[in-house]
Parts: sequence; structure tokens; C-alpha cells
Amino acid sequence: MRGVEESNRRMLRARDAMDRAYARPLDVPALARIAHVSQAHFTRTFRATFGETPHRYLQRRRVERAMFLLRETDRSVTDICFEVGFGSLGTFSRTFREIVGRSPRAYRKEASAVDVPTCFTMAWTRPRS
Repeated sequence: MRGVEESNRRMLRARDAMDRAYARPLDVPALARIAHVSQAHFTRTFRATFGETPHRYLQRRRVERAMFLLRETDRSVTDICFEVGFGSLGTFSRTFREIVGRSPRAYRKEASAVDVPTCFTMAWTRPRS
């Protein structure tokens, strides 16, 4: 049991590093060093622990951050693509569509269409006396 706990701790350490530095170039060798395991063991154990490969986890984190930026800013899709760590707009758009189900532009358009005025939000969330 102690070995499993230590293995989980190592995988959490690597996942936390991905969460903090999602926009930086991170590869399996660097993540395996953070977890203090071999590259093959890291990839196998990460997938068994979290249900997805390290690469897919990192892509998902980047897309989640991009979703926030698309909703909350008016920055261009290209700027957001590079800010969250993708190297090309094509890869970003393809990955975004795979994960979210629509293109970044379509996501932004739909997200802005459901904006609720602040006065309604404040009235709805106001504590009742």
C-alpha cells in the first residue's frame, strides 16, 4: 500500500506542475524528472492514475484556460492560442474542437450570446433576509 501512495504522490507532483506551467513547453522527460521516475513508467502510471495520457491532460488544461479567455476577454483567437501554450493555430483549433465540440470562434459566439446582465446576477444571488 505504501508503494501505491508514493506513486500517487509522484503523479500528483507532476500533474500540479502541469497545472501551474500549462503554457510552457512540457514534455514527458521533464515531467518524469519531476515525478522521479522513468519516462515509460511515468506515462503508464499517469494514465492509470488519471485516466488519460500526460499529453492529453496538458492539452485539456490549455483548452480550459482558452475557454475562459474566449469568454472573458476580447483578445484574438490567435493570441489566446499562443498564450495558453499551443505552437500553431491549426493544432489549437483542432484540439479545441475535439475537446469542446465546436471551434474556438463558435464557442466564443455562443458564450457571448448567453451573457446575463450583472443586475440580474446580483439580484438572483442576493441573500434573502
